[in-house]
Amino acid sequence: MAKKNANKKGTTPAAIARNKRATFEYRFDEKIEAGLSLMGWEVKSIRAGKVNLSDTFVQIKNGEAYMYNCNIVPLHTASTHVVCDPTRPRKLLLNRRELDRLAGLVERQGYALVAISMYWRKGAWVKVEIGLGKGKKAHDKREDIKEREWAIEKARAMKK
Repeated sequence: MAKKNANKKGTTPAAIARNKRATFEYRFDEKIEAGLSLMGWEVKSIRAGKVNLSDTFVQIKNGEAYMYNCNIVPLHTASTHVVCDPTRPRKLLLNRRELDRLAGLVERQGYALVAISMYWRKGAWVKVEIGLGKGKKAHDKREDIKEREWAIEKARAMKK
Protein backbone atom coordinates (compact mmCIF):
# COMPACT_ATOMS: atom_id res chain seq x y z
CA MET A 1 0.00 0.00 0.00
CA ALA A 2 1.23 3.49 -0.81
CA LYS A 3 2.51 5.70 1.96
CA LYS A 4 0.51 8.90 2.56
CA ASN A 5 2.46 12.13 2.22
CA ALA A 6 1.95 14.38 5.25
CA ASN A 7 3.35 17.44 3.47
CA LYS A 8 0.77 17.66 0.66
CA LYS A 9 -0.76 21.02 -0.11
CA GLY A 10 -3.99 21.66 1.73
CA THR A 11 -2.97 19.80 4.87
CA THR A 12 -2.52 21.76 8.05
CA PRO A 13 1.05 22.08 9.31
CA ALA A 14 2.12 20.36 12.52
CA ALA A 15 1.31 22.74 15.36
CA ILE A 16 3.89 23.32 18.07
CA ALA A 17 2.07 25.86 20.25
CA ARG A 18 -0.99 28.13 20.09
CA ASN A 19 -1.82 31.40 21.81
CA LYS A 20 -5.49 30.77 22.63
CA ARG A 21 -5.80 33.93 24.65
CA ALA A 22 -4.92 36.07 21.63
CA THR A 23 -8.08 35.12 19.73
CA PHE A 24 -10.14 36.08 22.78
CA GLU A 25 -8.39 39.42 23.35
CA TYR A 26 -7.96 40.61 19.73
CA ARG A 27 -9.97 40.79 16.50
CA PHE A 28 -7.57 39.90 13.69
CA ASP A 29 -7.95 41.55 10.30
CA GLU A 30 -5.01 39.77 8.72
CA LYS A 31 -2.71 36.83 9.47
CA ILE A 32 0.90 36.64 8.29
CA GLU A 33 3.38 33.76 8.25
CA ALA A 34 6.92 34.62 9.34
CA GLY A 35 10.10 32.63 9.72
CA LEU A 36 11.97 32.59 13.01
CA SER A 37 15.69 32.95 13.67
CA LEU A 38 16.59 30.40 16.35
CA MET A 39 19.63 28.97 18.09
CA GLY A 40 20.36 25.24 18.24
CA TRP A 41 19.19 24.69 21.80
CA GLU A 42 15.92 26.47 20.99
CA VAL A 43 15.16 24.11 18.12
CA LYS A 44 15.79 21.11 20.38
CA SER A 45 13.47 22.54 23.03
CA ILE A 46 10.79 23.28 20.41
CA ARG A 47 10.98 19.69 19.17
CA ALA A 48 10.39 18.61 22.77
CA GLY A 49 7.36 20.94 22.95
CA LYS A 50 8.70 23.30 25.61
CA VAL A 51 7.22 26.52 24.14
CA ASN A 52 4.79 29.01 25.67
CA LEU A 53 3.27 31.72 23.44
CA SER A 54 0.99 33.38 25.97
CA ASP A 55 1.63 37.15 26.24
CA THR A 56 3.81 37.03 23.11
CA PHE A 57 3.85 40.16 20.97
CA VAL A 58 5.79 41.52 18.00
CA GLN A 59 7.48 44.92 17.70
CA ILE A 60 9.19 46.48 14.73
CA LYS A 61 12.43 48.27 15.63
CA ASN A 62 15.00 49.69 13.21
CA GLY A 63 13.25 48.09 10.26
CA GLU A 64 13.31 44.58 11.77
CA ALA A 65 10.57 42.58 13.52
CA TYR A 66 11.25 40.97 16.89
CA MET A 67 9.08 38.62 18.93
CA TYR A 68 9.05 39.29 22.69
CA ASN A 69 7.93 37.21 25.70
CA CYS A 70 8.06 33.88 23.85
CA ASN A 71 9.21 31.45 26.51
CA ILE A 72 11.28 28.52 25.20
CA VAL A 73 12.44 26.46 28.17
CA PRO A 74 15.99 25.10 27.69
CA LEU A 75 16.53 21.37 27.98
CA HIS A 76 18.99 20.08 30.55
CA THR A 77 20.82 17.95 28.00
CA ALA A 78 20.64 20.30 25.00
CA SER A 79 23.53 22.64 25.68
CA THR A 80 26.03 22.87 28.51
CA HIS A 81 28.41 25.45 27.05
CA VAL A 82 25.85 28.11 25.99
CA VAL A 83 24.10 30.44 28.42
CA CYS A 84 20.40 30.06 27.59
CA ASP A 85 17.97 32.97 27.91
CA PRO A 86 14.44 31.53 27.62
CA THR A 87 12.72 34.86 26.89
CA ARG A 88 15.25 36.57 24.64
CA PRO A 89 13.86 38.65 21.73
CA ARG A 90 13.78 36.51 18.59
CA LYS A 91 14.12 37.99 15.13
CA LEU A 92 11.31 37.34 12.66
CA LEU A 93 12.14 36.80 9.01
CA LEU A 94 9.87 38.93 6.80
CA ASN A 95 10.24 40.69 3.45
CA ARG A 96 11.11 44.40 3.44
CA ARG A 97 7.77 45.22 1.79
CA GLU A 98 5.86 43.32 4.51
CA LEU A 99 7.87 44.99 7.27
CA ASP A 100 7.23 48.48 5.89
CA ARG A 101 3.50 47.84 5.48
CA LEU A 102 3.16 46.37 9.00
CA ALA A 103 5.15 49.23 10.55
CA GLY A 104 2.86 51.76 8.88
CA LEU A 105 -0.29 50.01 10.07
CA VAL A 106 0.97 49.67 13.64
CA GLU A 107 2.18 53.28 13.91
CA ARG A 108 -0.64 55.09 12.11
CA GLN A 109 -3.75 53.00 12.58
CA GLY A 110 -3.19 51.54 16.05
CA TYR A 111 -2.99 47.87 15.15
CA ALA A 112 -1.21 45.33 17.35
CA LEU A 113 1.00 42.45 16.19
CA VAL A 114 0.46 39.29 18.23
CA ALA A 115 1.86 35.78 17.77
CA ILE A 116 -1.05 33.38 17.26
CA SER A 117 0.65 30.03 16.69
CA MET A 118 3.96 28.32 16.04
CA TYR A 119 4.23 25.34 13.69
CA TRP A 120 6.54 23.25 11.51
CA ARG A 121 6.64 23.96 7.77
CA LYS A 122 8.14 21.33 5.42
CA GLY A 123 9.38 19.30 8.37
CA ALA A 124 12.35 21.42 9.37
CA TRP A 125 11.35 25.09 9.34
CA VAL A 126 9.73 26.76 12.35
CA LYS A 127 7.14 29.33 11.34
CA VAL A 128 5.11 31.78 13.42
CA GLU A 129 1.64 32.98 12.49
CA ILE A 130 1.30 36.66 13.37
CA GLY A 131 -2.06 38.35 13.69
CA LEU A 132 -2.56 41.99 12.77
CA GLY A 133 -5.51 43.15 14.80
CA LYS A 134 -7.09 45.47 17.30
CA GLY A 135 -8.05 44.76 20.88
CA LYS A 136 -11.62 43.76 21.62
CA LYS A 137 -13.83 45.71 23.96
CA ALA A 138 -15.72 43.98 26.78
CA HIS A 139 -18.99 43.94 24.81
CA ASP A 140 -17.23 42.28 21.85
CA LYS A 141 -15.99 39.49 24.13
CA ARG A 142 -19.48 38.97 25.57
CA GLU A 143 -20.87 38.79 22.03
CA ASP A 144 -18.35 36.09 21.08
CA ILE A 145 -19.26 34.09 24.19
CA LYS A 146 -22.97 34.32 23.32
CA GLU A 147 -22.33 33.16 19.75
CA ARG A 148 -20.25 30.22 20.98
CA GLU A 149 -22.91 29.18 23.51
CA TRP A 150 -25.65 29.51 20.90
CA ALA A 151 -23.70 27.26 18.51
CA ILE A 152 -23.45 24.62 21.26
CA GLU A 153 -27.19 24.86 22.07
CA LYS A 154 -28.07 24.68 18.37
CA ALA A 155 -25.93 21.55 17.94
CA ARG A 156 -27.65 19.94 20.93
CA ALA A 157 -31.10 20.77 19.54
CA MET A 158 -30.24 19.43 16.09
CA LYS A 159 -28.88 16.23 17.65
CA LYS A 160 -32.22 15.49 19.38
